[in-house]
Amino acid sequence: MNKLITILCALLLAASVRADTIKDLVRIQGEQENVIFGLGLVFGLSGTGDSGKELITARPMAQLLINSGNAVGTIEELAATKSVALVMVKCTIPEGGGRTGDKFDIRVSTIGSAKSLEGGELFLAPLRYETRGPVELDRPMAMAQGTIVVSNPAVPTNAVVHGGARMLIDFAMRPPGPTFNLVVNQHFAGHSSTTAIASRINQEWFGTPDLFGPAVATVIDDRTIRIDVPQDQRTSSAAFIGEILGYQIDQRDLGLPAKIIVNRDTGVILVTADVRIGPVAITHKNLSITTIIPEPVATPEQPRVKQQEWTGLATNARQGEMARFEDLMAAMERLDVPVEDQIEILQSLHKTGRLQAQLIIE
Repeated sequence: MNKLITILCALLLAASVRADTIKDLVRIQGEQENVIFGLGLVFGLSGTGDSGKELITARPMAQLLINSGNAVGTIEELAATKSVALVMVKCTIPEGGGRTGDKFDIRVSTIGSAKSLEGGELFLAPLRYETRGPVELDRPMAMAQGTIVVSNPAVPTNAVVHGGARMLIDFAMRPPGPTFNLVVNQHFAGHSSTTAIASRINQEWFGTPDLFGPAVATVIDDRTIRIDVPQDQRTSSAAFIGEILGYQIDQRDLGLPAKIIVNRDTGVILVTADVRIGPVAITHKNLSITTIIPEPVATPEQPRVKQQEWTGLATNARQGEMARFEDLMAAMERLDVPVEDQIEILQSLHKTGRLQAQLIIE
């Protein structure tokens, strides 16, 4: 559908998605994402799997048949098979860890010559932790299986299985002691941000900017804040930690340079500070973006014409004020501009120097 979408923007504040609590900006040191992985077989492919002549696939498939009571005389018996693919299976366990029975999404990638995983089913694949790391176990930590979903048709050899990994054992970090560290997210790192976060914790906990006793939060460096759990809270430290991580904080208080952080997988666009867009007109596929400063005043000779394919964002801009990023993002959301197109538009704005912020694509 061909559409001309003109977005009239003026003033700018920050942003489409904001972190509102300290928990959104930090993690407890020692609690981080971990990856478990393994090899598996995807069955049910319509002639797009590995060639049966590939021993790397034929051997595990033959072993599976033997374990199922259907012995294979020779590997050559599998030479004509093209409905199976050997895959690498990866599961990311979030910062909070996983408990027995929890389910997580998994990513699946071909290893051999398979052309597509579309329509396949992942057979039981045991997942283990990396060979070097804080946890080393001989037995599987999780078992993966389920229906393959190719999320990007342009790369049918990579896929996901939603909720495909089921934890067989607990994967949990040790609870923090009376003293532990908060690590600030790398995108929010800086002495000004750690100072602001520590000050917020101390002010909220003591209920006043003037501290009555030893500080709860102490800045160590540009990413680390030491937390000393008060003596009377150590019997219920979980409640204390939950409280301080739940404190509200305004990102504008962090004193950070303007950054736009885009996560392609989740579609989240995060802005760390005020971001301004200079006057520019960009056409992208069926989308045309124009910023006009200041907004034109309607006259009888040149009235403002409202059309269904146009979206106007009225502000009381003064001469020299710039387009508001949050209004631009809201307009694209209302007009159902796909996330990938939004990202390409932001990249174009950044490339032309009109997006006055650092652009980070994850």
